[in-house]
Amino acid sequence: MRRLRRIKILATLGPVSSDSAMIRRLFEAGADVFRINMSHTSHDKMRELVKTIRNVESSYGRPIGILVDLQGPKLRLGGFAEGSIQLKNGESFRAHRHPRRDRRQDVGPQGRQPARHRPAGIGDDAEGPRRP
Repeated sequence: MRRLRRIKILATLGPVSSDSAMIRRLFEAGADVFRINMSHTSHDKMRELVKTIRNVESSYGRPIGILVDLQGPKLRLGGFAEGSIQLKNGESFRAHRHPRRDRRQDVGPQGRQPARHRPAGIGDDAEGPRRP
């Protein structure tokens, strides 16, 4: 039997709210959909949570939605050629990938190391420093 309302209540599962008893209590309190944040959850834990939610669903005979929030790209900046910098209002800045020599995954697009191995500087573009 479905709930007779147009709104859905979403509950995010976390360390405190991911055991079976808490999921049942959240569902009884009105949660229609459970969100699993993959930025903080392993694949094994996600499978366990889905199994728990499906067990609760079968015991109540009502469908429960599961929203898996996938992790997006993580952009990280490394060092700069001149050390730390302070940008002025309106000043343009470009950063490019700086491969670390000790990491296998840091290779160029065709699987070979790029020729340049220096950090980005102010005004640099993907090809290196700007020329006058």
